[in-house]
Amino acid sequence: MKHVIQGVAKFQSDVFPQKKTTFKKLAHGQNPEVLFITCSDSRIDPNLVTQTEPGELFICRNAGNVIPPHSNQTGGMTASIEFAVAALGVTDVIICGHTDCGAMKGALHPDKLAGLPHVAEWLGHCRSAVEVLKHKHQHLSDDHLDELTCENVVQQIQHIKTHPAVAAKIASGELKLHGWMYDIESGAVTCWNSQTHKFEGIEQRYSQETE
Repeated sequence: MKHVIQGVAKFQSDVFPQKKTTFKKLAHGQNPEVLFITCSDSRIDPNLVTQTEPGELFICRNAGNVIPPHSNQTGGMTASIEFAVAALGVTDVIICGHTDCGAMKGALHPDKLAGLPHVAEWLGHCRSAVEVLKHKHQHLSDDHLDELTCENVVQQIQHIKTHPAVAAKIASGELKLHGWMYDIESGAVTCWNSQTHKFEGIEQRYSQETE
């Protein structure tokens, strides 16, 4: 905890003064372009990976970068997605998984979640990804962890499409969905291509995109 407190002091004395103009502007509102949904894992830093500044990403984090399908039951993810899309008007949503994901290990081995009932229930939203892999491989092992993580990203993209605000903006062409996979050890980011049904290197995936 000591280094965290020291970090705040350093931010206030060294970092904040250099970005004072930015924070003065942000103090009166935000206008992010991207909703970035990723895992709560301490090794993932969306702003570091994307090299973005405060105010550029609207970030939602939870175990396994899960997006429950829309229902009449309000939850933190449902409210955050609705606010980002309908109120803030983000133009892009990125769902980003990562290597060595503890949540995906839990989804792969649900028998090890006996003492974590809330985690087990939450990871029920990853069941479709597990079933897809079971259909492909019959028997799953730790060797399938990264494949499961990628498939989970694809399934969460399907889940977010069920949210009314998202469906409306997609239909009008005002919103794009992106699925990413971040490799902690190498720093590589691969991206889902819905046309080829494969994860591709980020430069290859967006080579045809115009700024």
